[in-house]
Amino acid sequence: MRTVDIIEAKRDNRPLPPEALTDFVNGVVAGRVPDYQAAAFLMAVYFRGMHTEELVAYAKAMLYSGATLSMPSLKDRYKVDKHSTGGVGDKVSITLAPLVAACGPVIPMISGRGLGHTGGTLDKIEAIEGMNVELSAEDFERCVSDVGYAIAGQTAELVPADKKLYALRDVTGTVPSIPLIAASIMSKKLAAGLDGLVLDVKTGSGAFMKSFDDAATLAQTMIAIGEGMGCRTRACVTSMEQPLGRAVGHSNEMVEAFAALRGEGPKDYLEVCMALGVEMLQLALGVSADAARASLRAAIDSGRALEHCRRWIEAQGGNPRVIDEPYKYMPRAPHERMLEATVSGYLNAFDCAEVGRACGILGGGRATASDKIDHAVGIEVLAKLGDRIDPGTPLFSIAYRDEDKAKQAEALLRQAIIIKDSPCQAPSLLRAQFSKASEEASSPGKSQ
Repeated sequence: MRTVDIIEAKRDNRPLPPEALTDFVNGVVAGRVPDYQAAAFLMAVYFRGMHTEELVAYAKAMLYSGATLSMPSLKDRYKVDKHSTGGVGDKVSITLAPLVAACGPVIPMISGRGLGHTGGTLDKIEAIEGMNVELSAEDFERCVSDVGYAIAGQTAELVPADKKLYALRDVTGTVPSIPLIAASIMSKKLAAGLDGLVLDVKTGSGAFMKSFDDAATLAQTMIAIGEGMGCRTRACVTSMEQPLGRAVGHSNEMVEAFAALRGEGPKDYLEVCMALGVEMLQLALGVSADAARASLRAAIDSGRALEHCRRWIEAQGGNPRVIDEPYKYMPRAPHERMLEATVSGYLNAFDCAEVGRACGILGGGRATASDKIDHAVGIEVLAKLGDRIDPGTPLFSIAYRDEDKAKQAEALLRQAIIIKDSPCQAPSLLRAQFSKASEEASSPGKSQ
């Protein structure tokens, strides 16, 4: 089909054969399809969507538009990964990867950087002096084989179609399209040759998917793509109505992630790590949820999970002693100020995205891909939803370098919370779970 025929078919909501979508994606990468036609196709998808068969073909074409990671030394080991749609204080990958690897599966984790109010896993890792997240395919495979997991960025050879198409989406107002989001995520994750994938789709004020319905639709769409491409896929929809854990930043989030590997740290953070870990082990080992949870708990209690983390840090260029002496090997801001309550009541709501933006103002975020991150600055969330608040109650601790930026961040943080006379209950962290067999959300704690 000619490109104009592909555009017209999608415009008129007529089904597209897989070979037409493959030709379109290959044409974009090769430069045969001009930007104006690619943009027209993306806009047609934005309004018309895609059927499952089209989505699988489109994502597969994106996946094979460049190199993939074959990793022959791991062909007999179950490769499972996790992907999060991003949130404030979401440092789960740092804890989850060694925790699951300590139970047997291998985790080849291709991760990304932060943009806007969410922090990126690679940015957090680079808070550790010497850590290398730009691994060659050979070094990535070696780290996964030797340690049980690796966390690195996408190389230029992987999924080049996504880079071109996302750049067009960014300037044509088509970024929020659920089919396009799903295909972009899944093509990149499946480049590591996964056998299984667990998705953490965030919903709430600090998530890209503000409504539960949109989060559920995205989860089900990604599952359809994963299963259609031969990767067993599950999804959890988790709450981002308040920051996850207490640390928001980079160095401080790494410290909290290490604490969780000791079984310490905030309860909500540990709960999300365990929920996702259970799903990953069920996929990889075929065990019950109770058995998976017991294995994860044993990995923490025995110290195996923490030991895997030490080995990973050393394998990717860092000093493993950072786990015990974090601020000897990670930067720490020179100043700290406390933000205290001035009224009485109960913490009823967060504008969670504003907390992320406050961290960005301090230097801990980026507005454009070229912005430099300050790993030393950050915020500690000292009060959570439902807490009783009195004048003088600590709400946030701000670690900063620049006084003016700290004042701007404080103003945002004061706007980010609502204190009322009546108490409220924090929303359930695990909102729903989905799998191939599920047609609607299951109850928290049950997997379909």
